[in-house]
Amino acid sequence: MSVYNSERYVAQAIESVLAQTFRDFEFLIIDDGSTDASLKILEAYAAQDKRIRLTSRKNRGISQTRNEMLNQAQGEYVAVMDADDVALPERFALQVEFLERNPDVVCVGGAHELIDEKGRLLTCLKLPESDAEIQQKALAGHCSISHPCAMIRRASLSKVGGYDETMPMAIDLDLWLRLGEVGKLANLKDAVLKYRLHTNSISEQNRVQQRSVSQNACERALRRRGMEGHFEATAPWRPGTDSSSQHQFMLKYGWWAFNSSQRQTALIYGTKAIAALPFAVNGWKLLACAAFKPLPKSNSKKS
Repeated sequence: MSVYNSERYVAQAIESVLAQTFRDFEFLIIDDGSTDASLKILEAYAAQDKRIRLTSRKNRGISQTRNEMLNQAQGEYVAVMDADDVALPERFALQVEFLERNPDVVCVGGAHELIDEKGRLLTCLKLPESDAEIQQKALAGHCSISHPCAMIRRASLSKVGGYDETMPMAIDLDLWLRLGEVGKLANLKDAVLKYRLHTNSISEQNRVQQRSVSQNACERALRRRGMEGHFEATAPWRPGTDSSSQHQFMLKYGWWAFNSSQRQTALIYGTKAIAALPFAVNGWKLLACAAFKPLPKSNSKKS
């Protein structure tokens, strides 16, 4: 887990790892030059649990930090974790068991719940489970494995050279494309993580540049494989600062919440959509449905 100015969420992230039902692991954490209270929080947890191996130094960036931890790692598998997410208790157990049963798989992710900055449930995203579909989507630019959900064979991660430090805006997509050339990729149908959406994330702050670098990663992978392809993922998957983008994403989050039977959250995002574009009908429609329409009969979370 790489940590940079994550004082608001890092304690919950750490506790979710320490609470795993699978107990035999080393917990590598690098504080990447935080200027807030993150390091103080990390030091307190490191003093309580010997599995935590904490390093603190000046800021070097996410790619270099992850490679540094890869060099420190001693386990057979590497589980990636972000400092603002929450691992579900069975995550490690499910993924280790899957990799033990499937020696040809080099990386396994899983379904994940999307939560907002307050921890409110938006939806549960189900990702493709088969290697063929995961790779097909990755070559088109879709990040079909969520990075903080991934558990990777350390030998395979080393074989492909770890993270490409020249592509910090698309390190996950680029890695899946390279790992897919040395073995199979998979996702569990089970949810393994709560993935937090908030405005301070790297993806949110660099959404346009991220798409450009992702296209470069796909083009390089197609050339390596001697294939032709088409980059599809041209639309940013996080909101920008303009009113139109804010409106669009608040609507998406609100309908996600409504279809997940989260009425109060749907009301909140209906209000946010209206605040972004007061005269747009769609925001008022979401708010009215959230206030008066019966929730879906099924409590299953839809993506």
